[in-house]
Amino acid sequence: MTTVTLNNGIEMPILGYGVYQVNDYDECKQSVLTALKVGYRSIDTAQAYGNEKAVGDAIKESGIPREELFITTKLWISDYGYEAAKKAFAQSLEKLQLDYVDLYLLHQPFNDVYGSWRTLEDLYSEGKIKAIGVSNFFPDRLVDLISFNKVKPALNQIETHPFYQRDEDQEVMKEFGVQHESWGPFAEGRGDFFQNETLVEIGKKYNKSVAQVTLRWMIQRNIVVIPKSVTPSRIEENFKVFDFELSDADMQVISKLDTNTSSFFDHRDPNMVKQFRAWAGY
Repeated sequence: MTTVTLNNGIEMPILGYGVYQVNDYDECKQSVLTALKVGYRSIDTAQAYGNEKAVGDAIKESGIPREELFITTKLWISDYGYEAAKKAFAQSLEKLQLDYVDLYLLHQPFNDVYGSWRTLEDLYSEGKIKAIGVSNFFPDRLVDLISFNKVKPALNQIETHPFYQRDEDQEVMKEFGVQHESWGPFAEGRGDFFQNETLVEIGKKYNKSVAQVTLRWMIQRNIVVIPKSVTPSRIEENFKVFDFELSDADMQVISKLDTNTSSFFDHRDPNMVKQFRAWAGY
């Protein structure tokens, strides 16, 4: 498995398995077990997904040595703030049945980001987290956090796919030594993603699917990616992306698909901030 080295020296697989919206316990547990059997060693979950227990049970049942796994989870905004974040982390650790997590992220750039970040810094210094980072932070919020805290985020997980390529964000991350990670690599199928003529035609050249072309494109941009599927054949298909390489010409063709617009929503939209406030129970 190809890895990236985070800014604190920790190695992370460039391809992982995500469990967003895998809400059913049995389905989640079985899907993680399938992913681990296929060869995935990085699993991405979150407090807000409600499936940390299923992930933890799958890890335990797999019998894979802990040191071979890279486990990520995230703190939800309803538990932001120093003491609340510490309690929420302990609950996540208990559900996952782990002594530590490899990566712990602030899930959103709202509420008490700075109090929560200090909790992450302390847990990191205690060895309960191997690396700390953020999710959904735009460049200004990321640079602000870096500028006024002791520990620099190791990673920023943001919406990234061929329709929203985040080149400017990636340049800022490179400047400050923060690893770029994608969520929603297939735009959840929006915009007829899997029927996109450009991606389909490139796939035919390599005898690969649109999903495989997309994941390979991401990997060649040095972006960590965590595709989700609950279909065993697709879980396996998404893992088979290290036996081919896209040409520079094909990389350039894909770059032209960028709309520089989210396929979902804008975290900078005041109405979305209000929505997140409601989701957090305020």
